[in-house]
Amino acid sequence: MTTMTLNECIDYLKNNDGYLLLTHIRPDGDTLGSAAALCHILRRMGKTAFLYPNPQVTAQYKPFVAPYLAPAGFRPDRTVAVDLASENLFPEGYAGGEVELCIDHHPTNSRYARQLVCRPEKASCGEIILELAQSLGMLDRTVADLLYIAVSTDCGCFVYANTTAETHRAAATLMEAGADCKGLNRLLFRTFSFSRLALEGMIYSGMRRYGPGECVTVATVTLDMMRASGATEDDCEDLASLAGRVAGSRVSVTVRELRDGVSKISMRSGEDFDSSAVCALHGGGGHKMASGCTIHASPEAAREMIVRDILEAL
Repeated sequence: MTTMTLNECIDYLKNNDGYLLLTHIRPDGDTLGSAAALCHILRRMGKTAFLYPNPQVTAQYKPFVAPYLAPAGFRPDRTVAVDLASENLFPEGYAGGEVELCIDHHPTNSRYARQLVCRPEKASCGEIILELAQSLGMLDRTVADLLYIAVSTDCGCFVYANTTAETHRAAATLMEAGADCKGLNRLLFRTFSFSRLALEGMIYSGMRRYGPGECVTVATVTLDMMRASGATEDDCEDLASLAGRVAGSRVSVTVRELRDGVSKISMRSGEDFDSSAVCALHGGGGHKMASGCTIHASPEAAREMIVRDILEAL
């Protein structure tokens, strides 16, 4: 594995062709917006570039990535992972070969790619792609929209603890470049289905608190709750933020049942607690204040396991 500077990455992209861009499992706005923006830039450079057709893209994001999806039978010369921290986050169904380049902002990146651009000081991968677009003189309105999706979603519309002055400067740059911030904010942060709101009600009513001063808040999302509310995967964007809204929460956890015997843990914390260290105990990782892992257990058992680990760390 070789670590690259952004300029070296730009040279690599200029000197190669035939790109397939990977987004991570259960893709969010950052991986999708960043990858689609990079794909658009590569095409403007005269390159052949497509996104791997991630089957878990939700309806909210499909219109933004649809123009870039690879056709059946496309054979890439180079595979580039975007916002993808480790091999266990490869998109569902992907069985390709070695990843040539990874562009990421997670400090826990497992360094699986042959070449890596990793900027952990960035709140989102979108901020890295923005620098790349500016260096190439390719920050058009399409790129601005896609990168605004990336930047804004990964910092919770600029309210998460990872938001920095640089994040706000990036947003201002994207606004100046023509990003439809009003429309995107309404779509991404202010419009929810009735099923989503019904699911939230169930989540709030079932929250539990643990630890000294009840500083650990845990929300649980089961498959039964999904069925009862009528919610689908399209309704599950940013469920991990709900538990952290409880006053006094030092650590918040969302335990989501993915299938029988498998639960996904999403953990959020303040600066004085290392979420990634706890998630690493179960093979996960991420950022210090926002991490995740998968536990092969029922939601109830997974909740007790992760709470035990958090209390020991506290």
